[in-house]
Amino acid sequence: MTKVGLYFGTFNPIHIGHCVIAQHMLEFTDLDQVWFVVTPHNPHKKKSSLLDDHQRLHMVNLAVGNHYKLRVSDVEFGLPQPSYTSATLAYLTEKFPEKTFHLIMGADNLESFPKWKNHEAILEQHELYVYPRIDAQGGALAAHPKVHVTAAPIMQIASTDIRNALKAGKDVSFMLPEAVWKYIDEELFYR
Repeated sequence: MTKVGLYFGTFNPIHIGHCVIAQHMLEFTDLDQVWFVVTPHNPHKKKSSLLDDHQRLHMVNLAVGNHYKLRVSDVEFGLPQPSYTSATLAYLTEKFPEKTFHLIMGADNLESFPKWKNHEAILEQHELYVYPRIDAQGGALAAHPKVHVTAAPIMQIASTDIRNALKAGKDVSFMLPEAVWKYIDEELFYR
């Protein structure tokens, strides 16, 4: 069975912080692959601030390139909106019976995880791989046997800050994978 870590996000835009976390999960846990799951609409975010779904998907594909253990998934583009993680997990588990799927999330998301739809069912059937955040310890679930708190680097880079910096005319090229920076620069995104 291939063990797949699902890294959900709007990736608006994907940046080196996302890439470092994904690579850490591949190299320092028992995950065989990491799939970036591009979310078309997060129920907790205003949709108006998002670039078009396919433009964000394209940027994630540019970031991942030909990495042999990373994949990009648009699975949620075809599922009912807003997308809920529990529905996505059920769909992927049925579609790929030879793989097991697990979640990659920050300690801040682990703290709010009990508010997620069907969170108990998710935790029964899937493991959670948690990366640290400065202002979050993960809460009570950090000690759960299906939760793996990792020593991934703390990445203080946010897509919101990158968008704001671009709007202000700042050079953020080192915060983005090179191909992603070129695409954003050519398309004048977030300006």
